[in-house]
Amino acid sequence: MDLETLQKLGVLPGAVKENVTTGGLDFQRLEPGQHLRIGDSLLEMTVPCHPCSKMDEIRQGLQEELRGQRGWLCRVVEGGRIRRGERIEVLAIVPEAAQQEISG
Repeated sequence: MDLETLQKLGVLPGAVKENVTTGGLDFQRLEPGQHLRIGDSLLEMTVPCHPCSKMDEIRQGLQEELRGQRGWLCRVVEGGRIRRGERIEVLAIVPEAAQQEISG
């Protein structure tokens, strides 16, 4: 989830249970299958994250406010350490056929 959205909504980083809070990354421009390199980790964007009803436990109406801007769920392709302040590198989408060759 991006810091800019959290700040706009007056929510502290970590409050909506995001695993990674980013700054300066436009999630609207990312697509499923795209990879992110963060520290030693490689993540694959899977689906947009939809806010659940627990968001309204943080603040009434927050679930609706977050709709369409909650961030993404990612699959860990390569595990590794992620440290605060590390650069996020957005990588090209890997075609499915190439992924099968790599893994198979």
